[in-house]
Amino acid sequence: MEFSFGNVTLVLFVLALVFVFKTINVVPQQHAWVVERLGKYHATLGPGLNIVIPFVDRIAYKHVLKEIPLDVPPQVCITRDNTQLQVDGILYFQVTDAMRASYGSSNYIAAITQLAQTTLRSVIGRMELDKTFEERDHINTTIVNAIDESAANWGVKVLRYEIKDLTPPAEILHAMQAQITAERGKRALIAASEGRKQEQINIANGEREAQIARSEGDKQAAINRAHGEAAAIVALAEANASALRQVGAAIREPGGEDAVNLKVAEQYVEAFGKLAKTNNSIIVPANLGDMSGLIATAMQVVRTQTTAPQGAPLVKPARA
Repeated sequence: MEFSFGNVTLVLFVLALVFVFKTINVVPQQHAWVVERLGKYHATLGPGLNIVIPFVDRIAYKHVLKEIPLDVPPQVCITRDNTQLQVDGILYFQVTDAMRASYGSSNYIAAITQLAQTTLRSVIGRMELDKTFEERDHINTTIVNAIDESAANWGVKVLRYEIKDLTPPAEILHAMQAQITAERGKRALIAASEGRKQEQINIANGEREAQIARSEGDKQAAINRAHGEAAAIVALAEANASALRQVGAAIREPGGEDAVNLKVAEQYVEAFGKLAKTNNSIIVPANLGDMSGLIATAMQVVRTQTTAPQGAPLVKPARA
């Protein structure tokens, strides 16, 4: 009897431990457990200590509420211009409603994956090959909006979708590389021609400015020469006037007239001598008495100039 009582006590102790373990449940942070009571949804257990009724309540589903990255398998898409393109992407989602995630879909991960692939094929099919490389952000946004609308019934929030790789066929890739090479060559030629054009423009502008500078220099030089010639003429006139004034003053001095007579006679004889040398014949004045008359006329002119007021004409006009 004592052995049987000990066995019963042990069994009751084991049952008590099982009852305690079944009653007390500790849910980790960022997790949610779905509880079913008699096969029907009862509650969602949050993080911390939770108590359930053993053998009546059952932990049916356990969900992680953290952001989950989902690798979408690569697939071949057909672009608008009938080009095959292999696309590989990654999807980020998060469980926001544990009850919907448990009963909204039998496998919400597979549903999200298939929906991402079908939406991607639809978006790529409406675009040309060149646009697919330029419109990655547009593709990502369209896929997220399309999946998120359907995933709301599954208790899942789609956060973002990123395209990892776009791989066209090898022949298309070679053609694209050749096109890029040709385009770069074209830009290089255009840049070189623009450089030559700018060089010619700069040379023409330089020559024009040089010609303008030379013409300005020639103009200034001509002006300076004209000013110099004018100043020389004025200086010569002033020198002649001063010489005449000095001659007049010398004539008024004693013996001045005799000196003038002698000078005029010398110049008269010298002029006849030069004239005789230019011809084969010797020229002799017809009347040597004309010399005295010439000297008298010259002296009369000198006296007139010395006695004339300043500013009067040097030679009187001849009478008709």
